[in-house]
Amino acid sequence: MNRKLKNEELNRISKDEFRESDKAPVIVVLDNIRSINNVGSVFRTSDAFRVEAIYLCGITATPQHREIQKTALGAQESVKWKYFEKTTDAIDELSSKGYSSWAIEQTENSSMLNNWKNDRKNPVALVFGNEVFGVEQEVIDKCEGVIEIPQLGTKHSLNISVSAGIVIWEAVKNCDLFD
Repeated sequence: MNRKLKNEELNRISKDEFRESDKAPVIVVLDNIRSINNVGSVFRTSDAFRVEAIYLCGITATPQHREIQKTALGAQESVKWKYFEKTTDAIDELSSKGYSSWAIEQTENSSMLNNWKNDRKNPVALVFGNEVFGVEQEVIDKCEGVIEIPQLGTKHSLNISVSAGIVIWEAVKNCDLFD
């Protein structure tokens, strides 16, 4: 029998413990995300998988916006974040720190997520784009590569928060945090 656990049985760590804990060597980059709910959802997912940080770029709302709190549910206080006016500046900073940047997009010569192998020894940045226009081409051009989520239905897009959950999990699932 599978009894549903109570909140106090989930062994959740505090915000202070989260800040001090080891993180997955992953930074999420949000390239001009227009939906505040999507931003909040990415904060929650990043908290769940102990992502190192989120870089918010362009028109993407920052945690000071009260509406983010509705979907982030406090994750905006635990996950580090930084704002950049231009996404290309975020990619340049990440490159200078040794991160390989991967755009999540549909392009020629993209790597299908099920074939993408994340070298857990090297930190990665995952770039998610605008809900309508996707990742800007000049940002894609600065990335090491492009990851595409295979899709088998009639639609050829996923909500950015769903995409983030799928790709972040794939990037962190084999790191030492789950041992």
